[in-house]
Amino acid sequence: MSSPLVVRNLTSKPIEVKRSEYHGIAPSLSQGGFANISQNVTSLFRNATSPAAPQAVEPSTSSVHKDVSIRIDPFKSLRTDIRPQSANETLHLIFESEGEQHWLETPTPTSNSTTLKPLTENPRFNYTAVHLLGHSHLTLYSSANLSSWMRSFKDDTPLSALSIPGTHNSPTCHRALPSVRCQATSPPEQLDNGVRFFDIRVQPEAPLDPAKDGLILVHGVFPISLTGNKFLRGLLQEVYAFLDRNPSETVIMSLKREGTGDATDAQLSRILHDHYAGDPNRWFAAPRIPYLGEVRGKIVLLRRFGLDEALRQEWGGAGWGIDAENWADNTPNATCPSGDVCVQDFYEVLETVNIEKKIQYSQEHLERAAQCVCTFPAQDQLATPHPKHPFFINFLTASNFWKVGCWPEKIAAKVNPAIVDFLCRKHNESNGGEPGQAQVAGDGSTGIVVCDWVGHKGDWDLVRCIVGINAKLEIREHGL
Repeated sequence: MSSPLVVRNLTSKPIEVKRSEYHGIAPSLSQGGFANISQNVTSLFRNATSPAAPQAVEPSTSSVHKDVSIRIDPFKSLRTDIRPQSANETLHLIFESEGEQHWLETPTPTSNSTTLKPLTENPRFNYTAVHLLGHSHLTLYSSANLSSWMRSFKDDTPLSALSIPGTHNSPTCHRALPSVRCQATSPPEQLDNGVRFFDIRVQPEAPLDPAKDGLILVHGVFPISLTGNKFLRGLLQEVYAFLDRNPSETVIMSLKREGTGDATDAQLSRILHDHYAGDPNRWFAAPRIPYLGEVRGKIVLLRRFGLDEALRQEWGGAGWGIDAENWADNTPNATCPSGDVCVQDFYEVLETVNIEKKIQYSQEHLERAAQCVCTFPAQDQLATPHPKHPFFINFLTASNFWKVGCWPEKIAAKVNPAIVDFLCRKHNESNGGEPGQAQVAGDGSTGIVVCDWVGHKGDWDLVRCIVGINAKLEIREHGL
């Protein structure tokens, strides 16, 4: 028989399990419907802006129930005496936090996600959950509004202290060659669902003419769409529109030169400076990691290109943009010479058996990010230098054009659920996440986690887990 249920509380409030209930389900469901749902990682219960899921059975008609009192403190795990449901049962749980009760049915009779249902009018709290059936493990998160999740954090929060979801080759959602397309959804949909880091590759259209500003969106040497070139200008208009609607947010944009032709990094830097990122009301282009309050409503420039000589003299000779120019290639762990970026970008997964190595490197980088402790300066000291807290950038992405099983969507189908599992059960806990063990030192951040194919068929589980991890930093900021 499976082990009793482990509950992990990744919210900022103590939560108490008050009741467990078991409901029988129709044989047709137990023989097929739920079997298709009861995979290792179930769908995460979606944010309140998502379409409403079908209503579940109310908890008043339980066939077997037990009143309990099981308290789980913030960022603690506890092995309960709640048995897992059998194949012909659903499990209902009632949770309470500061007098509010919420209930959960699992597994859900649909592949769509849903929120825990509040049993109180006008609730102050909303919760989401991930039930890892194969491990008899349930993780609770606060339900952030993903379109404006940064508004919960103070202006003096170092941007590198946050757990930030990102996408790799972010605009590659169009019909394209194999391995060129990396995303299932458009950039605006990514932003609305919590993504705050964009990885962008561009090719100057006319690098010899300084009056021309055309920057073609590419992936490697290929354009991102088979139906015609797409340009950075159009993408930026979408980002600006999002930030205008959500002024509490910021978007970190990593820009790199790729494509064909003889353009140079220096030419790209002039085009970006003169035609795009020179507006301080829209862009933060200082050569340092900012605080959140400095960049709300703006794009933060992370440059993976060299600078024109004149731009090297900007900011008193410190350069222009956050410096990630000398980025180690295909690395499981490296720090850029600037000290502002520590990256995991192992991408040469030549065989499907190497996907496990990619998962291992990704998990190890999550642990490195989690061990850091950020410094919160006083408001009048935001411009004063403090110990470096770099961006930990963690690419979950890889591909091999010549192996169908190693195309981006195939790798994401294995890596993304593995990282959801890791974040729910093991991230920032000692001894592999075994209940009752002490947390490891550090703020528990994930860093910037850069993904492929998030949002595919409405599955934003990974993004919500990353955003939810920020609750530990919120506890520290607000002294909860």
